[in-house]
Amino acid sequence: MSSVTLPRPLTAVPRVPGAVPFLGHALALWRDPLGFLSSLRRHGDLIRVDLGTMPMYVVTTPDLVHEVTVRQAGSFEKGRFFDRLRPLAGNGLANSDGELHKKHRRMIQPMFSRERITGYSEIMSTNAQALADSWQDGDVVDLEPAMAGYAVETLARTLFSTDIGLPAVDAVRKNLPVLLTNLLVRAASPKMLDRLPIPANRRFDKAAAALRAVIDEVIATSRATGETGHDDLLSLLLAAEDSESGSHLSDVQVRDELATILFAGAETTAATLAWTFHELATRPDVEEALLAEIRQVVGDGPVTAAHVPRLTGIRRVIDEVIRLHGVTLLMRRTTGPVTLGGVDMPPGTEVAFSLYALHRDPGLYEHADRFDPDRWLPERQAAGPGRRAYIPFGAGNRKCIGDLFVWTEATIAIATLLRRWRLVPVPGHTPREVASAVAHADRIPMTVVSRGQ
Repeated sequence: MSSVTLPRPLTAVPRVPGAVPFLGHALALWRDPLGFLSSLRRHGDLIRVDLGTMPMYVVTTPDLVHEVTVRQAGSFEKGRFFDRLRPLAGNGLANSDGELHKKHRRMIQPMFSRERITGYSEIMSTNAQALADSWQDGDVVDLEPAMAGYAVETLARTLFSTDIGLPAVDAVRKNLPVLLTNLLVRAASPKMLDRLPIPANRRFDKAAAALRAVIDEVIATSRATGETGHDDLLSLLLAAEDSESGSHLSDVQVRDELATILFAGAETTAATLAWTFHELATRPDVEEALLAEIRQVVGDGPVTAAHVPRLTGIRRVIDEVIRLHGVTLLMRRTTGPVTLGGVDMPPGTEVAFSLYALHRDPGLYEHADRFDPDRWLPERQAAGPGRRAYIPFGAGNRKCIGDLFVWTEATIAIATLLRRWRLVPVPGHTPREVASAVAHADRIPMTVVSRGQ
């Protein structure tokens, strides 16, 4: 008679050592979020972490992440991390669930089509060239704010085609760093601290309210002046119609989607670009190969969307940078009974996973902490862990809607800047990873050196 393995109860999931009364593991997560998340794989494929008194069950393998994000995705909704993001993004695409999410994604998806992004690519190229022109030989540039400025400016010019959007651009530049700095602490705070006026909560709430108010004003002004017929994302959102119901987005829904796009698009691109030039400085052989590729594919003219698919070396570099410095923590909540990793989970169970930790797992990647773009060559991918283990923009119906936008924007910027400038690390500072939605750098000061063209 064959034996049948029955699912285990939730109480059988091992709890990570080191929890303290009332705070659980929150203190360890606050002190060293990236180190703590990376350490969890040592305790098992499915383990328990306590945020205050709330248990959070963390999956640490590609197969279990696939279960949560793809195979059983219909049994999960957005979890606590996104609840805490709601003051900024409301019920935008990142936060919404169920039919609302499906409806909004259906309406917004065409705005990020390949054809639309080809149109936006001219703005990306123009802005990248303007950034390259603003540098002088010998300048010392802090890449984090420089790349954030490029990303925000590019998003702003695709979101708003007229000066109506300028106040929103200024608000993003001022408030986005505050939001990013406090996001992970806010998400990981025990529930009992949610309403306390601790500095992180106050700063986050104030910045989120300021950004929402400015975007509300931009939308109201756009409607009042009739400035809604442009080929920008604001106009497209105001005019978007659901193909099934014929309904349109309300002004609040438009605000939520704009805030989501600004928040998600700016940090990912800025962090990726800043880390790219830092990592390339450690591998002059890779940088020289990219230069040869850019000269062959692009020549001396502007970089366009047509060049992007042929710049395969840059694609491998971006893949590797995102693997090393990617999304810190994502959470889901079960909406019904789920069996995960042989464990029965009731409705309302908080489940989390770290793409940052997954992508640095030495059991999946050889020399996992090493910058090695060639690991993405086809022949090495075939012998490696496979694409399921690499999830740069999420997976399933929650995959980032703007992934092609980010790939195109980053490729154009790298090709434009690298062709003209060599960036040399300033001695005396080693960039330190700071956990937010992604792992960005504290500072990356580099000296700009002309290539003599």
